Amino acid sequence: MKTMNLNMKDFGTENGFISTVSESIRRTYEIKNYALIGRDPQSTICLTDSFTSVRHARIEKVGRGYIVRDLKSRNGTFVNGNRIIEAHLHDNDRIRIGLTEFIFTFERDPSVNPLFIRSKNAAWDEQLSRLPAMAASPYPILILGPSGTGKEVLANLTHRFSNRNHGPFLSVNCSALSESLAESELFGHVKGSFTGATSDRKGAFESARGGTLFLDEIGDLPMSIQPKLLRALENNEIKPVGADEPLAIDVRIVAATNQNLKQRVECGKFREDLYFRLHVLQLTPAALKNRMEDFDDLLKHFAGGQTLQFNLEAYTILQNYAWPGNIRELRNTIMRASALFSGRTITADDLCQLIDHPYEVSVEGISTNLSVEGEKPKGVISVRQNIMELEKRMIIDRLRFFGGNQRRAAAALGIPKSTLHDRINRYNIDARAIKDRVRSAIEGTDNSQSFSCPSKE
Repeated sequence: MKTMNLNMKDFGTENGFISTVSESIRRTYEIKNYALIGRDPQSTICLTDSFTSVRHARIEKVGRGYIVRDLKSRNGTFVNGNRIIEAHLHDNDRIRIGLTEFIFTFERDPSVNPLFIRSKNAAWDEQLSRLPAMAASPYPILILGPSGTGKEVLANLTHRFSNRNHGPFLSVNCSALSESLAESELFGHVKGSFTGATSDRKGAFESARGGTLFLDEIGDLPMSIQPKLLRALENNEIKPVGADEPLAIDVRIVAATNQNLKQRVECGKFREDLYFRLHVLQLTPAALKNRMEDFDDLLKHFAGGQTLQFNLEAYTILQNYAWPGNIRELRNTIMRASALFSGRTITADDLCQLIDHPYEVSVEGISTNLSVEGEKPKGVISVRQNIMELEKRMIIDRLRFFGGNQRRAAAALGIPKSTLHDRINRYNIDARAIKDRVRSAIEGTDNSQSFSCPSKE
C-alpha cells in the first residue's frame, strides 16, 4: 500500500505570543525580543488591576526560546499555578500576573509563511495577492466565509502587513457578548457606572489603540449595540459607560462573519448603515473542499515536526471528505492522528476515531455517508466499497497511462509491483486487455472511446 509521509518544512522563524484568557475578548501580543508587563503606562503590556506591580514581570527571548522573570513583584508571577522567580516557557504554558491570566504559545509567523500568503487555488491566490495593499490602507475589511476557513489568521495577517503592526491585535468574539455587558466590553466603563463596576475599565477600542481590532462573528452583535458601534466608526470616538466626555479612538477595524449579512439586513437583524460602513474592502476565503489544491501543504503544516503515515485507502478518504469544519477540522484531525496513531500507518478503519462528523466520499456521482459509529444509511454503499472502487479506477487509469506496464504503474501509485499484482487479481482487472487496447489505439486500429472491465463478484 502507498503511504503518505507528512513532515513540516521550516517556512520561517518562530516568535512567541501571549494571549489573555477571556470568553469574549482575547488580547494577543507578539513578543519578538522582550516584553515588560506591569501597571507602568510605558510597559509593553499595561495591566490596570491593583494586584499587578508597576514593573511586574519581563518575558524575553533567549536563543530560540523564551523565559519569564518576576521583577520582585508584590504578589508574584505564576506559571502553570507555580510561583516562579524565573522559568523557561513552553508551548501553551499559562502565566498569571495579578488578576490576568495569559497563554504563551509558539506560532510560526504567517507574514513569512508561504502557506498563508499564497495558494495553489487560482481564485483564492488572486485574493491573497491583494492582501498587502488592503492591509496598507486605513479602511475596514470585512471577511466573509464559512466557519473554520481561517478568518482570524487573515485578520492577523492584515495587522502584520499594516503600518499598525507595532500596536496590539485584539480579537473580540461578538457572539460571546451578552447584551447587558457588550457596551462595557467594547467601549469600557467608569467606576460606579453600574453594579459591579468597582474600578475604571478600558474597553476593546481603547485597549487596541494604535493597533487592530478584530470583530469576529460581527453578525451576532446585539442590535442595541449596533448604532453605538456605527457612531464610534463614523466619529472616531467612543463614550465609556457612565462617562461624561467621549474619548478619541485610533484603531483599524477588521470584521468577520460566517453569516450572510445582506440577508440579515433584509431580515432586520443587522443595520444596513453599519453593513455599508464595514463593507469597504472584502476577503472571501474558500471552503477547504473548494481549494483542495492546498490539501497536501496543509497536511504537512499541521503535522508540524512529526511524520504521519496514511495508507492509500485512508489518504483517499481524506482527499474526498467534504470537510464541513474546513481547515479547523483538518487541523484537529491531524492533531488527533498524531496523539493516537504516532509511529504506525493510519488505515481507513482508524479514521472513524479521527473524523468527528458523518462524512461523504464521492465517486463520480456515487455518494457514501457513514457515521462515526459505523451506521450505514439505507440506499448507499459502504465506504469500504467506495474506496475499493476508487482504488480500482486509479489502478486502471495508471495502467492505461503507461500502456499496461505494471512496473511503471506501480511506481506511479507508490506501491510495490507485487502489491499491484495482488490488487489486479482482487479487482479482476484484465491487464493484458488494457495493454492490447492501448497498443491498438496507438497503432490506429481501435477507435473506441471507453474501456470497461468486469468487476469481481
